[in-house]
Amino acid sequence: MAPTKQDPDWWKNCVVYQIYPRSFQDSNGDGIGDIPGIISRLDYLQTLGVGIIWLSPVFKSPMRDNGYDISDYRNVAAQFGTLEEMEMLVAESAARNIRILMDLVVNHTSDQHDWFQESRSSRDSCFREYYIWRDPGPDGAAPNGMQSVFGGPAWTFDVQTEQYYFHQFAPEQPDLNWQNETLRSEVQTIIEFWLDRGIAGFRLDVIDLIAKEPDRGITANGPRLHDYLRELAENSFRGRSVLSVGEAWSATPETALLYSGRERRELSMVFQFEHVTQQWEDRLGKWQPKDFDLIALKRIFNKWQAALESDGWNSLFWGNHDLPRAVSKYGNDGKYRVQSAKMLATILHLMKGTPYIFQGEELGMTNIRFNELSDFRDIETLNYHDICIGNGMSEADFIAGANENGRDNARTPMQWEPGGTAGFTEGEPWIAVNPNAMRINAVACLADKDSIYWHYQNLIALRKKIEVIVHGRYEPILPEHPEIFAYRRVSESSAVVMIANFSGGPVTFDIPDSASVGGASISSNYTPRFSFQRRMTFLPYEAQAIICDSRR
Repeated sequence: MAPTKQDPDWWKNCVVYQIYPRSFQDSNGDGIGDIPGIISRLDYLQTLGVGIIWLSPVFKSPMRDNGYDISDYRNVAAQFGTLEEMEMLVAESAARNIRILMDLVVNHTSDQHDWFQESRSSRDSCFREYYIWRDPGPDGAAPNGMQSVFGGPAWTFDVQTEQYYFHQFAPEQPDLNWQNETLRSEVQTIIEFWLDRGIAGFRLDVIDLIAKEPDRGITANGPRLHDYLRELAENSFRGRSVLSVGEAWSATPETALLYSGRERRELSMVFQFEHVTQQWEDRLGKWQPKDFDLIALKRIFNKWQAALESDGWNSLFWGNHDLPRAVSKYGNDGKYRVQSAKMLATILHLMKGTPYIFQGEELGMTNIRFNELSDFRDIETLNYHDICIGNGMSEADFIAGANENGRDNARTPMQWEPGGTAGFTEGEPWIAVNPNAMRINAVACLADKDSIYWHYQNLIALRKKIEVIVHGRYEPILPEHPEIFAYRRVSESSAVVMIANFSGGPVTFDIPDSASVGGASISSNYTPRFSFQRRMTFLPYEAQAIICDSRR
């Protein structure tokens, strides 16, 4: 069951593991992952030590956007399983002390949802105001020139009632009208429906977009956003110890506290993406990536740590279902794949906040390399191809950008064992398996006690037993160093000092007195160090963490 009322911040000590159900484990040979497949792998996650599974949407859906287009909030997509199997997953997870965080999309629905079918049936429908409808402009064109996130106009004309409807994503994903009180009540009952079935909470997809005002060109952070969130929390979350995580691409350190400040009583935390978007070019975004800049990355992490130091709470992540593989984006997925994957894990898991692991990250899974547009499956990638080519990008450059930053990188099947389908399915997988599954897989990692998997397990265990990792102050060290990422976590009695070489070569550097410590090694991806000297040389992607007495 969901956590008790007496334990409101239970999630602060947990690590979250995100599962993309379509790509995790197939149990019936149809090439698509499913809920019984997830159940069959729960022991693997229990051994890893995670406390929460974030489940990307499993609701009934036509799968235009792989489940982020929901057609029935109270049912499970047939390709994933049944409502009974979902309840079994909750129960089997609970038996292993793992809770379930569902991914809920309430900014929009599928155009196949009954609400939308009723809404488009007549201008007089009682569901009409569940969505955003507008008359054509004087020339019959869209009401305004707003563009969708996936490319193309944000308005689609519906011939049945001769009006346009608004959608911030695909035309098959019409936006809900949160100004409608009845719609907001419906959302509250959906949340209660799942909480009553033992769900521990929700990741709320693009929640910063729900208060859009398209007539004024407003999408994110509409004027009534926080009114809606407080109402939702008051009516659906109060009296339950619910984890609520808001995806908010527009969040800043200042607005994050509006969502997650203790006195605000809205959400537990938000996902912010400043460390992601600062690596994109302004004109063509992620399809035209910038060169990596460690100093810029550290400034963003350090800024967010400082902003939420005494209030709010940070979500800590390198990757998810929308982002490239962490070791390919931030590390070295060739010669130093293992070392750099461990380095990235060490940096993230010893920060203040709740760490998130995307499936396969604990194995050091890498980006795939597609050669042709036809290899891709992601709706965003396919839509943006024509837009980028139309803006003068070459085919080769677009494929290169998609291979570096495209969403399909995170969606290739989980690599359980060596072989053609990597133990994911006995059928034809819905998207290609990365060929490197022959050497990068769970079987190999579990057999090697020095693998990335066991490094992650150690970091997860540290959070459960060392309080300073959860609650200690965060103090950056060498913030302007171009190759070293370092910080302290400090409490009244102890301190953890973490130092990492974020480069593929040896680096000699000097550290301040505050980081010159001796103590016990708690994490290392080379030979453990038990002291940090004023002047040191770290090997490529070396990461070390020492715990010591802060009262020295």
